[in-house]
Amino acid sequence: MGKGQELYKKAKNFIPGGTQLLSKRPEMFLPDLWPSYYEKAAGSHIWDMDGQEYTDMSYMGIGANVLGYCDPDVDAAVLDAVKMGNMATLNCPEEVELAERMCTIHPWADMVRYAKTGGESMSIAVRIARAAAGRDIVLFSGYHGWHDWYLSANLDTPDSLSGVHLAGLEPNGVPKNLSGSAYIFHYNDIEEFNKLIERFDGKIAAVVMEPIRSDYPEDNFLHRIRETTTNKNIVLIFDEISSGMRLCLGGAHLKFGVNPDISVFSKGISNGYPQGVIIGKRDIMEAAQTSFISSTYWTERIGLVATLATLDKYERENVHIKLNALGKMVQDGWNELATNYNLDIDVGGIYPLSHFSFELPEKLAFKTYFTQEMLSEGFLASTAFYSSYAHETKDIDRYMSACARVFEKISSVVKSGDDIKSKLKGLVCHGGFYRLTR
Repeated sequence: MGKGQELYKKAKNFIPGGTQLLSKRPEMFLPDLWPSYYEKAAGSHIWDMDGQEYTDMSYMGIGANVLGYCDPDVDAAVLDAVKMGNMATLNCPEEVELAERMCTIHPWADMVRYAKTGGESMSIAVRIARAAAGRDIVLFSGYHGWHDWYLSANLDTPDSLSGVHLAGLEPNGVPKNLSGSAYIFHYNDIEEFNKLIERFDGKIAAVVMEPIRSDYPEDNFLHRIRETTTNKNIVLIFDEISSGMRLCLGGAHLKFGVNPDISVFSKGISNGYPQGVIIGKRDIMEAAQTSFISSTYWTERIGLVATLATLDKYERENVHIKLNALGKMVQDGWNELATNYNLDIDVGGIYPLSHFSFELPEKLAFKTYFTQEMLSEGFLASTAFYSSYAHETKDIDRYMSACARVFEKISSVVKSGDDIKSKLKGLVCHGGFYRLTR
């Protein structure tokens, strides 16, 4: 075991769950063997605590580092801001500059509020929507954070969130009286959505959803939801925390021609520096003045400056074009390799947020084996690839060559009928939320 694995063993004594983010928990990748911690990161490369260099062909900071690690333009702007003072009794002017910039990119929006993370930004958006509508019930699709309004969906139907996000998300600590305040519908299922609209007619404050994530909208799905929410005077909130800026400059909803009442951005806009942005229509956003929504660190300067510098580079370099091209190369490569080695896989996601799964018995074991073998090839890799501007074609070529070698090994295991678990050096990765023991 290396320094990172040893440090993680220590971490579980002091940090409940081992890490601050479930998606960075080593058990989600390669139990006991994932490097766990990094010393430095630059471009698309990460060095662990033992000095081992890896190319990150997985989540790139869990989707936060769209431009890559240590982007020189963003970091230079941040360092200048630090020298000028990150926090003061007065407000920094970048608050106004970024607000105007976001409303220019999204002409339907009039006003802006800030936060630091995606989850809290979504909570702010839901609070504003409930205040504006004067109603309580929220209908939602997909994943939107860890806060009470979201996890309350599991109070009514245990583990109902497993169908839209992860299994095992117990609502412990969520007030029981929030039961009946949030209900799930599935993306592209307009009939399920309409049944909820009819069931709770006149009681719904907001509809919350990602405009796109794994699947493209079918049969005018987004337009039909927009029409219904408009007719019913329901606030439509688009969660663009992951999808924003990856398909175009701005929210993905701009590509589909469907404008929400509120849209939320975070990890896609500031290249790894904490920043959340909630934009919306004036008549909705003004409701923020009737509900206490305020926090000191929402006013700090670094996140705002990082976001402005990131937006500058997105616009100057047409970053989304490269993100989509690289993602397409990887998805095409996965499909080609699966055909060549007679493996059944399911490839999905928009190109910048690509993923695949092994459609085999013991699929989590095969996922673990893939991660294990790719790590030995010098790649941080799971069954997802989030493209970044720092990735180059040569990275894709090297990655696909390594994938070919690992797919060949997996194909041999399948043909022989051997137990894939016998090929693992540790335990099978987790596929949901579990309580960790030391």
